[in-house]
Amino acid sequence: MTDALNPVRDHYRATGLTERLKAVLAGLGPDDQRLTPRQLAALDQFHTRGLPATADLARLAGLAANMSVLDVGAGIGGPARFLAETYGCRVTGVDLSEPFMDAARYLTERTGQSGQISFQTASALELPFDDGSFDAVLLQHVAMNVSDRSRLYREIRRVLKAGGRFATFDVVLKGGEPHYPVPWARTPATSFLLTPAATREAIESAGFRALAWQDDTEVAKAWIAELRAAAPPPSPNLGVVMGPDFAQLAANLGRNLLEGRLGVLTAVFEAAEMNTRQEA
Repeated sequence: MTDALNPVRDHYRATGLTERLKAVLAGLGPDDQRLTPRQLAALDQFHTRGLPATADLARLAGLAANMSVLDVGAGIGGPARFLAETYGCRVTGVDLSEPFMDAARYLTERTGQSGQISFQTASALELPFDDGSFDAVLLQHVAMNVSDRSRLYREIRRVLKAGGRFATFDVVLKGGEPHYPVPWARTPATSFLLTPAATREAIESAGFRALAWQDDTEVAKAWIAELRAAAPPPSPNLGVVMGPDFAQLAANLGRNLLEGRLGVLTAVFEAAEMNTRQEA
C-alpha cells in the first residue's frame, strides 16, 4: 500500500510549504492577525472553479450545523474552513501529504477555527475512523489520484452513518487521454481517471444511492474562459502550494476540458443501510 501511494505523495510533497505560506501571507498582515477563509480562497481551494464549487457542493449535499463532516483529500484545508464558517459544522480533514496537513493546521490557526476543525495525515484507502463516524463526506478532485476506486468508495461508505451524504466533485474521462502535466499528475503514472458511467457504477456498488448527478463540464469550461480573459491571478494563489509550474498544470487542465478530453462531475449519494451494501 505504501509503495503504491509514494508517487502520489511525491506529487504533493510541497517541502517547506508552511514557511512559504507565512512569507506570502505577511503581505496581509502580521502573523498574529486573524484572517478569514475568504481571504485565503485563491490559495486554498485546490480544484476547478475554486470556492464557488465548494459552496455549490455543500449546498447540494444539504450540510447543516449539527453535522460531523469528513473532507477526504483536504489539501491545505480551504474547503474545511469554509464549511465550518458557513454551516457551523464540525469538520475533519485527511490528506496523504503531511506538508499539506501541517499547512492546513497553520492556516486554520490563522482563521481562529482550530477548535472546530482537525486534520490528520492519512490515506483515503485506510481512513483512521470507526464505522459510522460521520454524517457527510466530501471528496473534491481526489479520486483521479486513486487507482483502487472500489476500495476508496467502500472506505467512505464505512465511515458514514446510514443515510449519510457522500458529495463528490471530480474530473472524469470524456474523450481521450489528457495532455500532461495537470494539477493532480505530472505524468500518467499517478492519474487514474474513470468515465462518468464507471464512476457511478463504482460508487453505487460500494453501497450508495444517487440523489443528485450533474455534468458540470460546461460550467467548468466557462470558468476557464473567464480566467483566460481576466487579469493575472490574485496573489497569493495556488502557485505557492504547487510550485512555479502550476500555471502550466492549470493551462493543460483548461485545454483538456475545452478539447473534450476531460469533464467535471458533481454528484451526491446517500449511504445505504449497512446490511444492504456490498461488503468489502
